[in-house]
Amino acid sequence: MSRVLDIAPLRSFVAVADCGGFQRAATALHLSQGAISQHVRRLETAVGRPLVERQGRGSRFTAAGEALLRQARRILAVHDEALRGFGIDTERAMVIGSTEHAAAQLLPELSGALADTFPDWRVRFRIDRGAQLRTGLADGRIDLALLLGPAGDPDAQTVGELELTWYSAPGWHPPRDGGPIALVAFDAPCALRTRALDTLAEYGLPAEVGCEAAHLAGVQAAVQAGLGVGLMATLGQTPQGLVARDDLPPVLPLPLSVRARRGLRADLVAGAAESLRRVLPPAGAVARVLAVQGV
Repeated sequence: MSRVLDIAPLRSFVAVADCGGFQRAATALHLSQGAISQHVRRLETAVGRPLVERQGRGSRFTAAGEALLRQARRILAVHDEALRGFGIDTERAMVIGSTEHAAAQLLPELSGALADTFPDWRVRFRIDRGAQLRTGLADGRIDLALLLGPAGDPDAQTVGELELTWYSAPGWHPPRDGGPIALVAFDAPCALRTRALDTLAEYGLPAEVGCEAAHLAGVQAAVQAGLGVGLMATLGQTPQGLVARDDLPPVLPLPLSVRARRGLRADLVAGAAESLRRVLPPAGAVARVLAVQGV
């Protein structure tokens, strides 16, 4: 009986290891979970021994599975290199997720930096809320995510910071009777919302969220309509129809972190992080300027 290790099953097998499970591998490869399972069974038939076994609600690789995984990576690397040698694109794609904050200003520069860093890769972007991006990482639908806030886990690293600015409609003014400042904010949880409320409270200014929105366009529309003041990260580019407010307390910048999905190659993470550092102020730079100014 002829036994062959086909490329497609090997690619599915490696994806199970890199993505942390059959369902995540299926999502990453745009296949059904049943197709991934069938591919693994074909490999088990070819080598004549089990490669994956159940462990509680999940699964783990057997000793034979670990051995085949090492060989599978080598086989796929040589296979893809051979195709590229004949000018055949092996469709190496990377999906990067980003929050909406400053996306219009940040992503054009970042796209160019990534093209220089990964000339042989096709980079796609996904714009969403932080919670959805974290879910995409866990499911294997996103390779890297740009998230507001400091790196909080081993798979993340801080790459820079976003300066924050208060914006309002041209005719809006803070209440003169000492009443609460009306704030337009993103739905909770949101790092910008928290930073806005904490900053105003630190300066003894009462505030209340008078309007909430799920997306940046809604926040900007509400601020433009005069419903309140909004805290935004715009990399110094004032949104149309709004004015920056220097009569409100200065706000410390928010760190921007890059977080990778499980199993993503370390060189890809390092390359993306370096690209981000080239287009962002270094972490702590704006905070040091504020300190020098006595803020």
